[in-house]
Amino acid sequence: MNSDTPQHMYSAVPPTKMRNREEKFREAKNSPFWHFVGDIVFPKMIEARFYSVMYKNLERLEKRDTTRATIFYAPHNNWWDGVLAYNIVYRIIKKVIKKPRFRFMIEEMNRFPLFQYVGCFPINKKSPQASMKFLRYAVTTLKDPDIAFWIFPQGIIRPPMYRPEIFQSGLAYIVKEAVKQFGGVNLVPVAINYTFLRQDRPEILIEFGEPRVVNDPSLNRKDFTHMLEREFEHFLDKQQSDISSANFEGYHYLYRQKLKWWRYIEQKLKAKGLKNKEIIDLK
Repeated sequence: MNSDTPQHMYSAVPPTKMRNREEKFREAKNSPFWHFVGDIVFPKMIEARFYSVMYKNLERLEKRDTTRATIFYAPHNNWWDGVLAYNIVYRIIKKVIKKPRFRFMIEEMNRFPLFQYVGCFPINKKSPQASMKFLRYAVTTLKDPDIAFWIFPQGIIRPPMYRPEIFQSGLAYIVKEAVKQFGGVNLVPVAINYTFLRQDRPEILIEFGEPRVVNDPSLNRKDFTHMLEREFEHFLDKQQSDISSANFEGYHYLYRQKLKWWRYIEQKLKAKGLKNKEIIDLK
C-alpha cells in the first residue's frame, strides 16, 4: 500500500479485523479524576482546531422518556467524532440531562485504555461471534435514565455525505435487547457537519433530531434498521441543505473564538471602507 496516494484512505474492513488483534474487555467507569482531566483536555482540543461549535434543537430532548436511557447516534466521518461526542454530552446535553453518564464504544481501545475511566468500553469486530460479548455488555449499560450512550451505527468511518446510509446490525440489536431487559429506550439522531463558513478555520454544526421512544419488544431488527437508515439520511441531507442555503436559524453557539488581531484589523478596515464609500455616494 502506497501511503503517498489517497485511494486507500477509507476501508470497509474494521480495524480490529484488518489488524487481527484481540480487544481486551474493559468495563466502562466514571472516574471523577479522569473526568476532571477530560473536561479540560477535550474542550481545548476542539477549541484549538475549530473556530466555533453551534448546536440546534436541544429542546427536543425534553420529549424523551425521562425514565429511560438515551442512545444518541451520529455519522462517523473523521477522527474528531469521538472527542466531539464527549464535548456534546458534557457541554450541551447536560443542559437537559442533569449529570449524564457517557457511554461510548471504541474500536482498538487497547491503544487508549484510560478512556475506560470516562465511560468508554471496547468493541471487537474480528468476527460476529467476537462482537456479541461486547454488544451484550453495551445493553447492560442502558439500565439507568442518566445514561447518554453514543454510537456510530455505520460501524466504520465513511467519507462526509457518503450515500446511501448503511447501518450495521449493532444498533438494532442493542435497542431490542434494551427493550426486553429494561422496558424501553430513547433513540435520538444527531446530525454533525464539519465545514468552512466565513472564517479561517472550520466550524462544527450539530442538530438534534426528534427522540423516538422504543418500547416494542417484537420489533423486526432488519426492518427497523432500514427505517432508521432512511430517516437518518433524510435528516443529514436536510441539515446539509440548510447550510448550503445559508439557513442557520435556530443555532446557538457553544463557543466561538475571539477574533485574531489580523482579523480584527481586517474588519476595521472593511468597516472604514464602507463608510468612505457612503460618503462618496452622498457627494
